Amino acid sequence: MVKTIFKLLVVGSFPGLLASCSYANNKPLLIKFSTDSSSIVLQNIAKAELLQLQNHSGSDSTFKSLVSVLQTPSEKEPALKELPVNGTIHVTDSNLVFIPTTPFVKGRDYLVITHLSAKYGDIERLLKNDLSNHLRPRQKLLTR
Repeated sequence: MVKTIFKLLVVGSFPGLLASCSYANNKPLLIKFSTDSSSIVLQNIAKAELLQLQNHSGSDSTFKSLVSVLQTPSEKEPALKELPVNGTIHVTDSNLVFIPTTPFVKGRDYLVITHLSAKYGDIERLLKNDLSNHLRPRQKLLTR
């Protein structure tokens, strides 16, 4: 009887252990301005991705194109042209920081495009039959 109870406990708890032991970073990528709005911070990046970025940071052209920031027209300034914002990318121990060469202008919109944590699709796109054969970059519109 003790053996039977033990077997039931082991077999019954095994699926729960598999479901709870996940190494995936389930938090969505968070793109926002820093507290003083002088830089853009990308948070919730998986540790493995950060380690790879720290090893390849510097003069690598792929690393430099990993995060793109564009100044975009807004309702306040519709005549403004969409222009890339030059800057540098710094990898810290927990996030990625984009620091522009010229300060962000208050009231302007900035579009951040990155391939960090990019996916081919998610459950919603799968159900809508909207999967693609290329990675979809993450985009976030930020207003300073």
